[in-house]
Amino acid sequence: MSEQLIIAIDGPAASGKGTLARRLAAHYRLRHLDTGLSYRAVAAEMIARGLPFDDEAGALECARTIDLGDLDRETLSRHEIGEAASRVAIMPEVRRAVVELQQAFAEKPPGAVLDGRDIGTVVCPDAAVKLYVSAAPEERARRRTEEILSRGEAADFQAVLEDLKRRDERDLNRTESPLRVADDAHILDTTDIGIDAAFQAAREIIDTIVDRS
Repeated sequence: MSEQLIIAIDGPAASGKGTLARRLAAHYRLRHLDTGLSYRAVAAEMIARGLPFDDEAGALECARTIDLGDLDRETLSRHEIGEAASRVAIMPEVRRAVVELQQAFAEKPPGAVLDGRDIGTVVCPDAAVKLYVSAAPEERARRRTEEILSRGEAADFQAVLEDLKRRDERDLNRTESPLRVADDAHILDTTDIGIDAAFQAAREIIDTIVDRS
């Protein structure tokens, strides 16, 4: 492996990209960043400061204080933080500030695995490896429903499916950094395969690229 390896993983919600990213980071001994948590961290800081969620200047100030190397997934996964993050993430100045933090995180040796929706297109357009992880909406909804039920929470498949479709629509059509497949990304469809098969397929892609470099 070269001294610096950046793996960019994009895809819609519940496609399996986060689980895959964590496994790849562990395998290649790289740092991992779930970029969605970046915006949740900003939202959490705004809540802690008692700031209104339409305060873009306040959100920008909060964005400049977060440490991407110290994000508490469990805390940041709370529903109210997610709702606030969805409002913060559409602010152009905040997105630009957070992207700069994400780029700095990725560029520190020996590299990193980042997953999100604009990694290969905006955050790390020069990443050595770009993967786009997809799956059919129904399969993604099934996974998300099972995940929620496994936590002992109530979940309705149809409601989860409709929510994912609305989220896809927002991600694909937003003005700032929409979700799309990078021109040089390798597409990995996980509809009919489990995480082990997806991990093996991703490894083969990555190892081939690394061996050529």
